[in-house]
Amino acid sequence: MKAALALADGRVFYGQAFGASGEISGEVVFNTSMSGYQEILTDPSYRGEIVTMTYPLIGNCGMNREDVESSRPHLAGFIVKEACDIPSNWRSEMSLHDYLKENNIIGLAGIDTRALVRHIRDKGAQTGILSTLDTDADSLVAKAKAAPSIVGQDLVREVTCKERYDWNEGTWDLENGYEQVQGPARFKVVAFDFGLKRNILRNLVSKGCAVTVVPATTPAEEVLAMRPDGVFLSNGPGDPEPITYAQECIRKLLGKVPVFGICLGHQLLAIALGGKTYKLKFGHRGGNQPVRRGEGHNVEITSQNHGFAVDASSLQDNVIVTHINLNDNTVEGLHHTTLPAFSVQYHPEASPGPHDANYLFGEFIRMMDDWKSKDQPPGTES
Repeated sequence: MKAALALADGRVFYGQAFGASGEISGEVVFNTSMSGYQEILTDPSYRGEIVTMTYPLIGNCGMNREDVESSRPHLAGFIVKEACDIPSNWRSEMSLHDYLKENNIIGLAGIDTRALVRHIRDKGAQTGILSTLDTDADSLVAKAKAAPSIVGQDLVREVTCKERYDWNEGTWDLENGYEQVQGPARFKVVAFDFGLKRNILRNLVSKGCAVTVVPATTPAEEVLAMRPDGVFLSNGPGDPEPITYAQECIRKLLGKVPVFGICLGHQLLAIALGGKTYKLKFGHRGGNQPVRRGEGHNVEITSQNHGFAVDASSLQDNVIVTHINLNDNTVEGLHHTTLPAFSVQYHPEASPGPHDANYLFGEFIRMMDDWKSKDQPPGTES
């Protein structure tokens, strides 16, 4: 079946459809990871986006039920150079085509993804239309121009959980699969679900945390009533500025409990601390982003997925930038000088990606340990 992608600036690409049929709008972005397409598909941070993979062959490992990062795919559409129809992996349970079809996600293959990525890098990420129903260029471009921008949308409400739940599954290994943690935990953590990935929860559990996940709109008073040792702010999709309910909640939590944020959680923490964010030209998405830690020569290769960044010039004097992206010098981490709060823009839990930054979960543990050692009951002022 023929399919087409039209960008709002008039560029049109034609290829073959796979997965579901239909028509969808979204921001067209690209991811430079060579592996991990299953985790990318199920990362809620891609809500509202049509994702293009720069690696030319996708689907050769098939799909399985273990490697998902949420209950289902959340992206709007999926674009590849070549979609493998015959997966070859002992863990594969179904093909990429069947998985996308089962979850009603439109796929586009057979286009020049290199040309598309170069266009996005030159012109910037922009709204597009992916369709198997309409292949008329003028019609599709008009639809793309009329489609809403991702800027200003509250996409968190579309991906957050409906009610709180406990998580006790740890990290995975080849022999035993996912660790099932039992018995009392050393720390109690409340994790806000702004669109979180499951491997974040697994890392927290494996580090000795009992984790309770709460919806994004949960008020601070309810969180403090749970008497946590720490609060985690998760990743999530889109623009952080409209998520005002989370910003206000974080302000009320600061100084009462240690706070650790990742990705969207990092941006929301920065706003709560008085900072501002802005939209990047084409964002950072991939498993190979170099980040410098501190002022020395410590470099981490990181997994990233975000289209917005914290404005360093907007941060108050009591907020220190701890990590910098070596590709464009954007803010990749911060911490408060007096409050127990820190965050990073990238994904230390990987899935997919390198594990250079896994130490950050240990930093959170140490922060909670220090807080407890001061004999401060959870939810009290420092």
